[in-house]
Amino acid sequence: MITSTGRGLCLAALMLGLAIAFAESADAQAPLPTPGAPQASFSPTGKYPLPPDPFARGNMVPSRPDHPTLRVTAAPQAGFYFPIWKLLFLVAAFCFWLHYSNWVHEDSRGLKVRPDFWNSWMLLCGVLAFVLMLISPMFGVGLGTMALAIGSPLGLYVWERNKHVPANRQVMTPNHLDNWARRQLAKVGINLGTKVQGDAHSGPPITFVGKSRTGQKDANRSKQVESSKGYVAAKELVYDALLRRATDIHLEPKDTELAVRLRIDGVMFPAEPFDKSTGDAVTNIIKVLCAMDITERRRSQDGSFGALVEGREIDFRVASQGTRHGEKVSLRILDQANSVNRLGQLGMRKQVSDKLIEVINQPHGLLLVCGPTGAGKSTTLYAAINELDAFERNIITIEDPVEYKMQNVTQIEINTKGGTTFGQSLRSILRQDPDVVMIGEIRDDETAKIACQAANTGHMVFSTVHANDAITALYRLLDLGVESFMLSTAVSAILAQRLARRLCPQCRVGYPPPADMLKQLGLPAGKIKEFFKTPEKDNTCPKCGGLGYQGRIGVYELLAINERMKDMIRDNAAMSAIRNEARKDGMLYMQEEGLRLVVRGVTSVDEIKRVVK
Repeated sequence: MITSTGRGLCLAALMLGLAIAFAESADAQAPLPTPGAPQASFSPTGKYPLPPDPFARGNMVPSRPDHPTLRVTAAPQAGFYFPIWKLLFLVAAFCFWLHYSNWVHEDSRGLKVRPDFWNSWMLLCGVLAFVLMLISPMFGVGLGTMALAIGSPLGLYVWERNKHVPANRQVMTPNHLDNWARRQLAKVGINLGTKVQGDAHSGPPITFVGKSRTGQKDANRSKQVESSKGYVAAKELVYDALLRRATDIHLEPKDTELAVRLRIDGVMFPAEPFDKSTGDAVTNIIKVLCAMDITERRRSQDGSFGALVEGREIDFRVASQGTRHGEKVSLRILDQANSVNRLGQLGMRKQVSDKLIEVINQPHGLLLVCGPTGAGKSTTLYAAINELDAFERNIITIEDPVEYKMQNVTQIEINTKGGTTFGQSLRSILRQDPDVVMIGEIRDDETAKIACQAANTGHMVFSTVHANDAITALYRLLDLGVESFMLSTAVSAILAQRLARRLCPQCRVGYPPPADMLKQLGLPAGKIKEFFKTPEKDNTCPKCGGLGYQGRIGVYELLAINERMKDMIRDNAAMSAIRNEARKDGMLYMQEEGLRLVVRGVTSVDEIKRVVK
């Protein structure tokens, strides 16, 4: 790649060439001797007469009307190799190229978008453009060639950098050109105003949408906070979290500041903290938007609000809790645009996906999804519901709260403060003639028993339970008081899952796995040539933001209940016996599914060890 020193030398050489051209043009402007006048440095020899025109640099004005030059083309101004306006155009083009080369250099370095690559191409194409312009026999051809040589790398860089920045920072878009034209017209006294996305105040293009205690939109709450201290800081906080693909925002009070941490792909990362006064203002703005009591700082509260960003609406679920340093606030980001629509988008192995679809389409039964908090259980159930035809079936969900909205599905949000629980709601909706029922979580014995009864009376029931693996989830329901004979006939399948981070395909590093590692993992040493991991040194990858990971993929363990297992559950067989039967039926443990992802280069060994114990 060409360095900035090389670029400076090339620029100096080009400027020297232009200076020489100017000097020669000025020298050529010296007055020409009068034709026929005596010449001090020339004396005729032989029989030939003196030439009618003396020697002159550049173009000249002939002295005779019948001069051959006049029969070819009209003579330009004496002493210039080309018209002065073409020389001025060349200087203007040079200034344009110099300005935008510097802009590409600085902008690509700031955004970490291959600065050496684009800096080199801008320099090489610019020098080539001026060389082609100077040697071109026709001005129009040279002009088109120069525009193509300079504009191509500039346009390609703009196209690439716009993919790495939000909409409000993109250039050469209709919005950008419109705002630029308005600003230029305003400089000459023609004020058409400036188009601003979102709020009229300064800050990122995001608009907050307040909600009442019942979850309905409340425009008055949005207006209350617009003039508050810390409003722009709150917008920047939320907008930055969205750009970094965060799923949660944690505001944690300290002695002298309000610390900020973001959960990105399941891992917490620190962000820029607020000073104490600004942090308190941001906390109050969020509480007002959620219809919380801002005077209450010790008792826990919860609520929700929305935000409009780039034409889409994003919901935020908020919970507050008093601590010894102040009030901690957690925001869960629910972005409908990032929701999963189909099981095929979850990254399941084909055999697991096919078996799960077979279970989902059964007329009755119980499908349980288990895993810790944040393992993507609700996302899997939403994807399972989307596999069904909501027009042919009556699908009803009971959730706390409703996270994602689904078309043609009746979604019910329970209200624990009003005394409405999962069990009470489930008893009620069973009288609504449902075909498919989704229960957000089985928390108590009442919900567990009603769910199994519904599965045995001709309903397909989807639900979640907190358990470490699929076999443990069976015994979790037994611990909740479900009879073994009822459980054996109700459960169709249990899916245990975790979420592992995907390696960034742009910056991942391959390495030959050590033999002892392969032996420990139970993999054949001769067949595995390469594993992948994150870069060990400072990572400046623009695609993943230097994290080494981008996005997540599920690690699954599917236990499909066959007839032999039903008999074992009914007879209260040991957990190890049921596990052995599941292995005979082809079930893979989550560790084994995770190793398949490692071998494929999707994730790393360290990541699988982190999420699968």
